[in-house]
Amino acid sequence: MDLVVGRIVKSHGVRGEVVVDVRTDDPDSRFADGSRLRGRLPKGGGEREFVVSGARDHGGRMLLRIDGVDDRGAADELRGVLFLIDTAAVDSGDDPDEFYDHELIGVPVTTVGGEPVGELTEILHLPGGDTLVVRTPQGREVLVPFVAEIVPTVTTERIEIDPPDGLLDLE
Repeated sequence: MDLVVGRIVKSHGVRGEVVVDVRTDDPDSRFADGSRLRGRLPKGGGEREFVVSGARDHGGRMLLRIDGVDDRGAADELRGVLFLIDTAAVDSGDDPDEFYDHELIGVPVTTVGGEPVGELTEILHLPGGDTLVVRTPQGREVLVPFVAEIVPTVTTERIEIDPPDGLLDLE
């Protein structure tokens, strides 16, 4: 399985830099000069290797220079590229409170009272905060804000939620 560590959002300037939405907790090493990145091209375009020739922080995102991308037109063509790593290359280590998304996908979700809610299918990283996507046994999706007040317990074995009134009303 692949883990997305970044996505090219757009070009920046006229010299071929790209703006990357960072999705890793270690951008300095993932996007360091000389790093080789496996990129999935948009719209079924396959995969390609990219080599970073420069990187700098840009307001919570990264600006990257990539070998062979020397002008705005070439940078524009890369919009939507996803930078990937194999999930086997990472794990959350010994900290019981830190997880990678892929370690939680498929984990059963219950209420703090023990009632089954469903299974975690995705974690959305939205500008307003992270959101859990839980698929119920009936096949519906429930969006759960991933905040401590609503999701007090998270392990790789189970996730407990304390939903506010109305969150689980599916009708």
